[in-house]
Amino acid sequence: MRILITGACGFVGSTLARSLLEATPGLEITGIDSFIRPGSETNREPLERLGVRVVHGDIRNAGEFDSLPRVDWVIDAAANPSVLAGVDGKMSSRDVVDHNLLGTVNMLEFCKAHGAGFILLSTSRVYSIRPLASLPVNVRDGAFAPDESAALPTGLSSAGVTEAFATSTPVSLYGATKLASETLALEYGDAFGFPVWVNRCGVLAGAGQFGRADQGIFAYWIHSWARRRPLKYIGFDGMGHQTRDCLHPRDIVPLLAKQFAGGSAPRVVNIAGGAGHAMSLRQLSEWCARRFGTHAVASDPAPRAFDLPWMVLDASLARDTWAWAHATLLPAILEEIAVHAERNPDWLELSNP
Repeated sequence: MRILITGACGFVGSTLARSLLEATPGLEITGIDSFIRPGSETNREPLERLGVRVVHGDIRNAGEFDSLPRVDWVIDAAANPSVLAGVDGKMSSRDVVDHNLLGTVNMLEFCKAHGAGFILLSTSRVYSIRPLASLPVNVRDGAFAPDESAALPTGLSSAGVTEAFATSTPVSLYGATKLASETLALEYGDAFGFPVWVNRCGVLAGAGQFGRADQGIFAYWIHSWARRRPLKYIGFDGMGHQTRDCLHPRDIVPLLAKQFAGGSAPRVVNIAGGAGHAMSLRQLSEWCARRFGTHAVASDPAPRAFDLPWMVLDASLARDTWAWAHATLLPAILEEIAVHAERNPDWLELSNP
């Protein structure tokens, strides 16, 4: 089988490439990456040593796909993954659309031309912000949790947000480009007869992630704590009770194998660590203190755009229809990142200059 991975030298793309090769002997993987993301160049040589053909190209340019080999599947792991993208002054709104939506169109045209299947790694950020931002919560063991005595929105329970939750605006520019990509992918697959699967991912984390506060929060926090860099709880009560679940991207691979084989399962599913593998920043700080020693964290309760008190995905649909479950426990993910931080003390400077 032949696979094209876009964003192949990013954290998720490179992890998937390595894990797929381990799981499937004889697999041929081509990766395309623009190397715009600082740090991504470090993944190029290790992937090439494993036999991955890495192409320096920009998915925003349709012509880049003309020289790529025919493949059986395209896995889209290329995106600007920040919910603040296009509104924080670091990237224009047009750039976000070009990267996250027009790039998807070019991939779908490639799939149409070659009859390749398409797997989109989407995001929890396609779900509506307003009902999530106003979610009634309580503090339990240093973390926000839904107040189950209150009326909760449709598609949300203490187990997490399901695929039935609203996706109406606002969802952020980032979320809108991913939601539009989902729709286009499903329409292309239906119109031109190739398989499409959409996997809405929760927070992905692991060693080698390019830590930034608006993207790889678990890696960013642990690397910053290990280096005793300034950290701050931002928004809500300023106590770090905001809570997210966590998933290692290598745990996506067993699901991909089943999607390659086909079937009549739902085309759109959540994949995430879920409520049992969720943690607040305060709880993460407590873990870091035990692992590295104490470190002061500042507090700023001023709200930040698009922030949510509790965002946990319910992956029960993927479990029930694909028999999928994550295999890497949250403590193992945190320890993996911590060891990487100790071995790479300048990682934050490399990946976020």
